Amino acid sequence: MDRTTSPNARRAPIPAVLAPVALVGGWTLAAALQPDFDPVGETISALAATHARAPWVMGGTLAVTGLAHMATALAVRRVRTPGRVVHAVGGAGTLAVALLPVDVAPAAHGAAAAVAFGALSLWPALAGRRGERGVLSVTVQRSAAGVLVALLGVFVLALQDVGPFGASVTGLTERVLAAAQALWPAVVVLGTREA
Repeated sequence: MDRTTSPNARRAPIPAVLAPVALVGGWTLAAALQPDFDPVGETISALAATHARAPWVMGGTLAVTGLAHMATALAVRRVRTPGRVVHAVGGAGTLAVALLPVDVAPAAHGAAAAVAFGALSLWPALAGRRGERGVLSVTVQRSAAGVLVALLGVFVLALQDVGPFGASVTGLTERVLAAAQALWPAVVVLGTREA
């Protein structure tokens, strides 16, 4: 049995698709349960804070998303090992964000979020294979990393209240970034299954 048809590789689409579905579905449900929440200005961490109406929804969502990232990194054998390792670190950082609410452990939460966002933006730069075509080509993977790093930069600027809109769009920039980071592994998994 080769690397692409192993049981792990065949199951890879499950966690890869679960991550974006759980993340977007979870933050949508958590926001619906907290009608005073501002999804454009507030971060998703506010939905998991202990003072939120249903912190377990967003906390559970982040935990599932982090575990899904780690399972995807383990399962996708065609991605280069450095990319898989950094992707798994991003998943572990996301899981740590779930376990460290922003209002209970702000410094640790911030550090875990920095690890998660950084690793989930950078892993594609280490994932491509020379000579591959399609989604696993070095050019495609590095381009994806460039887009994710740019989105991370916009989020950091909003978080620091810098730029044309500043903190008024922190939540929106975070959601765009997090959705793109959760969706890219699914694109890779489904794209490599076609190859």
